[in-house]
Amino acid sequence: MEKEISTSGQIHSTLPSLTGGVGGGSLRAKIDNLNKPKGSLGRLEELALQIGLIQQTLSPSLRHPVHLLFGADHGIEHEQVSVSPRCITWQQMQNFTRGGGGVNMFCRQHGFELHLVDVGVDHDLSAYPQILNRKVTPHGTANFLYGPAMTEEQCEQALDVGREQVDAAFDRGCNIISIGEMGIANTSPSSIWMSLILDLPLEQCVGAGAGLNSEGVRHKLDVLRRSIEHMQSELDAHGQTATPSYLLRYFGGFEMVAAVGAMLEAAVKRMVVLVDGFIMTACALIASRLDPSFMDFAIFCHCGDESGHRLMLERMGAKPLLSLGLRLGEGTGALCAFPIIDSAVRMLNEMGNFEDNKITKYFE
Repeated sequence: MEKEISTSGQIHSTLPSLTGGVGGGSLRAKIDNLNKPKGSLGRLEELALQIGLIQQTLSPSLRHPVHLLFGADHGIEHEQVSVSPRCITWQQMQNFTRGGGGVNMFCRQHGFELHLVDVGVDHDLSAYPQILNRKVTPHGTANFLYGPAMTEEQCEQALDVGREQVDAAFDRGCNIISIGEMGIANTSPSSIWMSLILDLPLEQCVGAGAGLNSEGVRHKLDVLRRSIEHMQSELDAHGQTATPSYLLRYFGGFEMVAAVGAMLEAAVKRMVVLVDGFIMTACALIASRLDPSFMDFAIFCHCGDESGHRLMLERMGAKPLLSLGLRLGEGTGALCAFPIIDSAVRMLNEMGNFEDNKITKYFE
Protein backbone atom coordinates (compact mmCIF):
# COMPACT_ATOMS: atom_id res chain seq x y z
CA MET A 1 0.00 0.00 0.00
CA GLU A 2 1.41 3.38 -0.92
CA LYS A 3 1.24 6.01 1.80
CA GLU A 4 1.18 9.73 1.25
CA ILE A 5 1.73 12.33 3.95
CA SER A 6 0.88 15.94 3.37
CA THR A 7 2.80 18.08 5.82
CA SER A 8 0.20 20.83 5.52
CA GLY A 9 -2.68 18.48 6.27
CA GLN A 10 -3.14 14.99 7.66
CA ILE A 11 -2.10 11.53 6.69
CA HIS A 12 -3.84 9.92 3.73
CA SER A 13 -4.75 6.21 3.65
CA THR A 14 -4.50 3.91 6.64
CA LEU A 15 -2.11 1.30 7.92
CA PRO A 16 -3.06 -2.37 7.58
CA SER A 17 -5.48 -3.69 10.17
CA LEU A 18 -4.52 -6.39 12.65
CA THR A 19 -8.04 -7.83 12.44
CA GLY A 20 -8.99 -10.60 10.05
CA GLY A 21 -6.90 -13.62 9.12
CA VAL A 22 -5.18 -15.10 12.16
CA GLY A 23 -6.96 -13.50 15.09
CA GLY A 24 -6.04 -12.83 18.67
CA GLY A 25 -8.25 -15.70 19.84
CA SER A 26 -6.25 -18.31 17.94
CA LEU A 27 -2.94 -16.88 19.09
CA ARG A 28 -4.12 -16.60 22.67
CA ALA A 29 -5.29 -20.22 22.59
CA LYS A 30 -1.87 -21.36 21.37
CA ILE A 31 -0.10 -19.31 24.05
CA ASP A 32 -2.39 -20.58 26.80
CA ASN A 33 -1.87 -24.20 25.75
CA LEU A 34 1.90 -24.07 26.01
CA ASN A 35 3.04 -26.22 28.93
CA LYS A 36 3.20 -23.47 31.56
CA PRO A 37 0.78 -21.86 34.00
CA LYS A 38 -1.55 -19.49 32.20
CA GLY A 39 -0.01 -16.03 31.94
CA SER A 40 3.18 -17.12 33.68
CA LEU A 41 5.47 -15.70 31.00
CA GLY A 42 3.98 -12.23 31.35
CA ARG A 43 5.27 -9.70 28.86
CA LEU A 44 6.68 -12.43 26.65
CA GLU A 45 3.12 -13.61 26.07
CA GLU A 46 2.00 -10.08 25.21
CA LEU A 47 4.88 -9.69 22.76
CA ALA A 48 4.20 -13.06 21.13
CA LEU A 49 0.56 -12.12 20.67
CA GLN A 50 1.45 -8.73 19.16
CA ILE A 51 4.04 -10.14 16.75
CA GLY A 52 1.74 -12.98 15.72
CA LEU A 53 -0.97 -10.44 14.90
CA ILE A 54 1.45 -8.23 12.98
CA GLN A 55 2.64 -11.16 10.87
CA GLN A 56 -0.80 -12.84 10.81
CA THR A 57 0.56 -16.24 11.76
CA LEU A 58 0.61 -18.67 14.67
CA SER A 59 4.33 -19.20 14.02
CA PRO A 60 5.98 -15.80 13.65
CA SER A 61 9.65 -15.32 12.85
CA LEU A 62 12.22 -12.54 13.09
CA ARG A 63 14.12 -12.31 9.83
CA HIS A 64 17.11 -10.22 8.76
CA PRO A 65 16.94 -7.53 11.48
CA VAL A 66 18.04 -4.11 10.27
CA HIS A 67 19.03 -1.03 12.24
CA LEU A 68 18.65 2.30 10.46
CA LEU A 69 20.66 5.19 11.87
CA PHE A 70 19.75 8.59 10.45
CA GLY A 71 22.07 11.55 11.03
CA ALA A 72 21.44 15.29 10.62
CA ASP A 73 22.10 18.64 12.27
CA HIS A 74 19.70 21.16 13.78
CA GLY A 75 19.59 24.92 13.40
CA ILE A 76 18.43 25.29 16.98
CA GLU A 77 21.86 24.01 18.11
CA HIS A 78 23.18 27.51 17.41
CA GLU A 79 21.19 28.70 20.44
CA GLN A 80 23.39 26.69 22.85
CA VAL A 81 20.60 24.31 23.85
CA SER A 82 23.01 21.37 23.99
CA VAL A 83 26.22 20.84 25.91
CA SER A 84 27.62 19.00 22.89
CA PRO A 85 28.84 20.99 19.85
CA ARG A 86 27.41 20.17 16.45
CA CYS A 87 30.73 18.75 15.25
CA ILE A 88 29.94 15.70 17.38
CA THR A 89 27.27 14.72 14.83
CA TRP A 90 29.71 14.25 11.96
CA GLN A 91 32.49 12.92 14.16
CA GLN A 92 30.23 10.21 15.51
CA MET A 93 28.91 9.36 12.05
CA GLN A 94 32.51 8.82 10.99
CA ASN A 95 33.14 6.79 14.14
CA PHE A 96 30.24 4.51 13.29
CA THR A 97 31.93 3.61 10.00
CA ARG A 98 34.91 2.34 11.98
CA GLY A 99 32.73 0.19 14.20
CA GLY A 100 33.61 2.14 17.32
CA GLY A 101 30.19 3.30 18.51
CA GLY A 102 27.83 1.79 21.02
CA VAL A 103 25.41 1.13 18.20
CA ASN A 104 28.07 -0.87 16.34
CA MET A 105 28.74 -3.10 19.31
CA PHE A 106 25.06 -3.85 19.95
CA CYS A 107 24.37 -4.49 16.26
CA ARG A 108 27.23 -6.98 16.16
CA GLN A 109 26.05 -8.63 19.36
CA HIS A 110 22.46 -9.11 18.22
CA GLY A 111 22.98 -9.71 14.50
CA PHE A 112 21.53 -6.47 13.14
CA GLU A 113 22.59 -5.10 9.77
CA LEU A 114 23.53 -1.45 10.37
CA HIS A 115 22.76 1.22 7.78
CA LEU A 116 24.10 4.75 8.22
CA VAL A 117 22.18 7.48 6.40
CA ASP A 118 23.18 11.15 6.19
CA VAL A 119 19.95 13.15 5.87
CA GLY A 120 21.53 16.53 6.57
CA VAL A 121 24.78 16.40 8.54
CA ASP A 122 26.65 19.71 8.50
CA HIS A 123 29.82 18.16 7.09
CA ASP A 124 31.06 16.53 3.90
CA LEU A 125 30.98 12.79 4.52
CA SER A 126 31.54 11.76 0.92
CA ALA A 127 34.87 10.15 1.85
CA TYR A 128 32.92 7.53 3.80
CA PRO A 129 31.09 5.26 1.35
CA GLN A 130 29.56 3.34 4.28
CA ILE A 131 27.39 6.43 4.90
CA LEU A 132 24.56 6.73 2.40
CA ASN A 133 24.26 10.30 1.17
CA ARG A 134 20.62 11.39 1.32
CA LYS A 135 21.24 15.00 2.39
CA VAL A 136 18.11 17.12 2.23
CA THR A 137 20.30 20.20 2.73
CA PRO A 138 24.09 20.36 3.22
CA HIS A 139 23.93 22.00 6.66
CA GLY A 140 20.86 20.60 8.40
CA THR A 141 17.65 22.37 9.32
CA ALA A 142 16.97 26.06 9.79
CA ASN A 143 16.78 27.54 13.29
CA PHE A 144 13.18 27.07 14.44
CA LEU A 145 13.52 29.92 16.93
CA TYR A 146 12.86 32.20 13.95
CA GLY A 147 10.69 30.09 11.66
CA PRO A 148 10.04 26.56 10.40
CA ALA A 149 12.95 24.14 10.54
CA MET A 150 12.18 23.00 7.00
CA THR A 151 9.93 23.63 4.04
CA GLU A 152 7.10 21.30 3.06
CA GLU A 153 9.21 20.03 0.16
CA GLN A 154 12.15 19.31 2.43
CA CYS A 155 9.89 17.51 4.90
CA GLU A 156 8.48 15.31 2.14
CA GLN A 157 12.02 14.56 0.98
CA ALA A 158 13.08 13.50 4.47
CA LEU A 159 9.98 11.31 4.84
CA ASP A 160 10.86 9.69 1.53
CA VAL A 161 14.36 8.89 2.79
CA GLY A 162 12.86 6.90 5.64
CA ARG A 163 10.39 5.11 3.38
CA GLU A 164 13.13 4.29 0.88
CA GLN A 165 15.35 2.73 3.52
CA VAL A 166 12.55 0.57 4.91
CA ASP A 167 11.52 -0.57 1.43
CA ALA A 168 15.11 -1.58 0.69
CA ALA A 169 15.37 -3.51 3.97
CA PHE A 170 12.03 -5.22 3.32
CA ASP A 171 13.20 -6.27 -0.14
CA ARG A 172 16.20 -7.95 1.50
CA GLY A 173 13.90 -10.03 3.69
CA CYS A 174 13.77 -7.86 6.81
CA ASN A 175 10.63 -8.05 8.94
CA ILE A 176 11.89 -6.36 12.13
CA ILE A 177 13.49 -2.95 12.15
CA SER A 178 14.97 -0.63 14.73
CA ILE A 179 15.75 3.02 14.21
CA GLY A 180 18.34 5.29 15.76
CA GLU A 181 19.47 8.88 15.35
CA MET A 182 22.53 11.07 15.53
CA GLY A 183 21.81 14.79 15.71
CA ILE A 184 23.11 17.18 18.34
CA ALA A 185 20.26 19.16 19.97
CA ASN A 186 17.49 16.78 18.89
CA THR A 187 16.07 16.52 22.41
CA SER A 188 14.82 20.08 21.83
CA PRO A 189 12.32 19.31 19.05
CA SER A 190 11.41 16.11 20.89
CA SER A 191 10.47 18.10 23.99
CA ILE A 192 8.38 20.53 21.96
CA TRP A 193 6.52 17.73 20.18
CA MET A 194 5.81 16.09 23.52
CA SER A 195 4.54 19.32 25.06
CA LEU A 196 2.32 20.42 22.19
CA ILE A 197 0.90 17.06 21.15
CA LEU A 198 0.23 15.78 24.67
CA ASP A 199 -0.78 19.22 25.99
CA LEU A 200 1.80 19.16 28.76
CA PRO A 201 3.66 22.09 30.35
CA LEU A 202 6.94 22.54 28.54
CA GLU A 203 8.94 22.39 31.77
CA GLN A 204 7.76 18.81 32.28
CA CYS A 205 9.18 17.89 28.87
CA VAL A 206 12.58 19.58 28.82
CA GLY A 207 15.61 17.86 30.30
CA ALA A 208 19.38 17.94 30.33
CA GLY A 209 19.90 16.22 26.98
CA ALA A 210 23.55 15.19 26.72
CA GLY A 211 24.38 16.75 30.09
CA LEU A 212 23.26 20.38 30.56
CA ASN A 213 23.53 21.79 34.08
CA SER A 214 20.56 23.46 35.78
CA GLU A 215 21.38 26.86 34.27
CA GLY A 216 21.69 25.25 30.83
CA VAL A 217 18.31 23.57 31.22
CA ARG A 218 16.72 26.93 32.15
CA HIS A 219 18.25 28.52 29.06
CA LYS A 220 17.04 25.65 26.87
CA LEU A 221 13.55 25.98 28.30
CA ASP A 222 13.52 29.71 27.56
CA VAL A 223 14.67 29.18 23.94
CA LEU A 224 12.07 26.49 23.32
CA ARG A 225 9.29 28.54 24.91
CA ARG A 226 10.13 31.51 22.68
CA SER A 227 10.21 29.19 19.66
CA ILE A 228 6.70 27.96 20.40
CA GLU A 229 5.46 31.52 20.94
CA HIS A 230 6.91 32.57 17.58
CA MET A 231 5.23 29.64 15.81
CA GLN A 232 1.92 30.36 17.50
CA SER A 233 2.01 34.01 16.45
CA GLU A 234 2.59 32.93 12.85
CA LEU A 235 -0.34 30.51 13.01
CA ASP A 236 -2.61 33.09 14.60
CA ALA A 237 -1.76 35.60 11.90
CA HIS A 238 -2.98 33.13 9.25
CA GLY A 239 -5.88 31.66 11.21
CA GLN A 240 -4.27 28.21 11.26
CA THR A 241 -3.81 25.50 13.87
CA ALA A 242 -0.79 23.35 14.66
CA THR A 243 -1.58 19.92 13.21
CA PRO A 244 0.83 17.04 13.86
CA SER A 245 2.09 17.27 10.30
CA TYR A 246 2.71 20.99 10.73
CA LEU A 247 4.65 20.37 13.96
CA LEU A 248 6.61 17.66 12.16
CA ARG A 249 8.17 20.10 9.74
CA TYR A 250 8.23 23.21 11.94
CA PHE A 251 10.37 21.71 14.69
CA GLY A 252 11.67 18.38 13.41
CA GLY A 253 15.16 17.48 12.36
CA PHE A 254 15.72 15.73 9.04
CA GLU A 255 16.87 12.59 10.85
CA MET A 256 13.71 12.64 12.98
CA VAL A 257 11.38 13.15 10.02
CA ALA A 258 13.16 10.33 8.18
CA ALA A 259 12.56 8.16 11.25
CA VAL A 260 8.84 9.00 11.20
CA GLY A 261 8.67 8.07 7.52
CA ALA A 262 10.50 4.83 8.25
CA MET A 263 8.19 3.94 11.14
CA LEU A 264 5.04 4.45 9.11
CA GLU A 265 6.39 2.62 6.08
CA ALA A 266 7.51 -0.30 8.23
CA ALA A 267 3.99 -0.59 9.60
CA VAL A 268 2.60 -0.55 6.06
CA LYS A 269 4.91 -3.50 5.33
CA ARG A 270 3.72 -5.31 8.50
CA MET A 271 7.16 -5.12 10.04
CA VAL A 272 7.85 -5.06 13.77
CA VAL A 273 9.10 -1.58 14.74
CA LEU A 274 11.44 -1.31 17.72
CA VAL A 275 11.25 2.12 19.36
CA ASP A 276 14.26 3.38 21.28
CA GLY A 277 14.51 6.22 23.82
CA PHE A 278 13.23 9.77 24.23
CA ILE A 279 13.83 11.04 20.71
CA MET A 280 12.54 7.97 18.91
CA THR A 281 9.54 7.86 21.28
CA ALA A 282 8.79 11.45 20.25
CA CYS A 283 8.98 10.33 16.61
CA ALA A 284 6.64 7.44 17.42
CA LEU A 285 4.29 9.95 19.07
CA ILE A 286 4.13 11.97 15.85
CA ALA A 287 3.68 8.78 13.81
CA SER A 288 0.82 7.69 16.06
CA ARG A 289 -0.91 11.03 15.56
CA LEU A 290 -0.49 10.79 11.80
CA ASP A 291 -2.01 7.30 11.95
CA PRO A 292 -3.15 5.84 15.32
CA SER A 293 -2.82 2.28 13.96
CA PHE A 294 0.94 2.69 14.07
CA MET A 295 0.91 1.76 17.76
CA ASP A 296 -0.11 -1.80 16.86
CA PHE A 297 3.25 -2.33 15.15
CA ALA A 298 5.49 -0.61 17.71
CA ILE A 299 7.37 -2.24 20.58
CA PHE A 300 8.67 0.35 23.02
CA CYS A 301 12.00 -0.95 24.16
CA HIS A 302 13.49 1.38 26.73
CA CYS A 303 12.65 4.16 29.18
CA GLY A 304 15.69 6.39 29.43
CA ASP A 305 16.93 9.03 31.86
CA GLU A 306 15.88 12.07 29.83
CA SER A 307 13.37 14.16 31.75
CA GLY A 308 9.85 13.53 30.54
CA HIS A 309 10.46 10.22 28.79
CA ARG A 310 8.54 8.12 31.30
CA LEU A 311 5.67 10.62 31.27
CA MET A 312 5.52 10.55 27.47
CA LEU A 313 5.41 6.76 27.45
CA GLU A 314 2.64 6.76 30.06
CA ARG A 315 0.54 9.26 28.12
CA MET A 316 0.96 7.11 25.00
CA GLY A 317 -0.09 3.97 26.87
CA ALA A 318 3.29 2.39 26.04
CA LYS A 319 5.01 -0.08 28.34
CA PRO A 320 8.81 -0.12 27.80
CA LEU A 321 10.60 -3.43 28.11
CA LEU A 322 13.71 -2.02 29.79
CA SER A 323 14.73 0.79 32.11
CA LEU A 324 18.51 0.82 32.14
CA GLY A 325 19.22 4.51 32.61
CA LEU A 326 20.48 4.81 29.03
CA ARG A 327 20.61 8.20 27.32
CA LEU A 328 23.07 7.51 24.51
CA GLY A 329 20.55 7.47 21.68
CA GLU A 330 21.63 5.86 18.40
CA GLY A 331 18.91 3.24 18.95
CA THR A 332 20.96 1.40 21.54
CA GLY A 333 18.06 0.78 23.93
CA ALA A 334 16.05 -0.86 21.18
CA LEU A 335 18.94 -3.14 20.29
CA CYS A 336 19.42 -4.14 23.93
CA ALA A 337 15.77 -5.24 24.09
CA PHE A 338 15.99 -7.52 21.07
CA PRO A 339 16.83 -10.72 23.00
CA ILE A 340 13.59 -10.33 24.98
CA ILE A 341 11.60 -10.02 21.77
CA ASP A 342 13.44 -13.01 20.32
CA SER A 343 12.56 -14.99 23.45
CA ALA A 344 8.87 -14.19 22.98
CA VAL A 345 8.91 -15.57 19.43
CA ARG A 346 10.90 -18.63 20.48
CA MET A 347 8.40 -19.28 23.25
CA LEU A 348 5.58 -19.44 20.72
CA ASN A 349 7.49 -21.65 18.30
CA GLU A 350 9.63 -23.90 20.49
CA MET A 351 7.75 -24.61 23.71
CA GLY A 352 5.67 -27.76 23.79
CA ASN A 353 1.99 -27.80 24.69
CA PHE A 354 0.05 -29.78 27.29
CA GLU A 355 -1.34 -32.34 24.83
CA ASP A 356 1.90 -33.14 23.00
CA ASN A 357 3.86 -33.46 26.23
CA LYS A 358 1.14 -35.45 28.01
CA ILE A 359 0.84 -32.95 30.84
CA THR A 360 -2.52 -32.45 32.51
CA LYS A 361 -3.95 -29.05 31.74
CA TYR A 362 -5.37 -27.91 35.05
CA PHE A 363 -7.05 -24.65 34.03
CA GLU A 364 -9.55 -23.45 31.46
